Amino acid sequence: MSNSYNIDIQVETSYVEEHSEPDEDRYVFAYTVTLVNRGSVSAKLVSRHWTITDAEDHIEEVEGEGVVGEQPTLKPGEGFRYTSGAVIETPVGTMHGSYQMVAEDGQAFEANIPRFVLSAPRILH
Repeated sequence: MSNSYNIDIQVETSYVEEHSEPDEDRYVFAYTVTLVNRGSVSAKLVSRHWTITDAEDHIEEVEGEGVVGEQPTLKPGEGFRYTSGAVIETPVGTMHGSYQMVAEDGQAFEANIPRFVLSAPRILH
């Protein structure tokens, strides 16, 4: 992969206690993704593919167009940030995936989203 196509991806997560129901095996997390185009050509995010895994190895695959209803085009050096959410049945899980990108020159490429952890704080009784 050349330096032309390089999307830097950072993810921050948080546990959304007010929407979670631990007694019903429902744990809600928010994640904020920051993408920055470190390449030398503009690129459009056309679709996404996530793999969400809970602590019991239940896997959910999520695919779709764009992110949060948008298909942003990032010029070199430009960034895009959005927040979305995930619901799993255990207090801990992981997510990873990829964004399918199309560069200004017509080249399609994937921007890999590194695995990150979803973790609810332990509640001490």
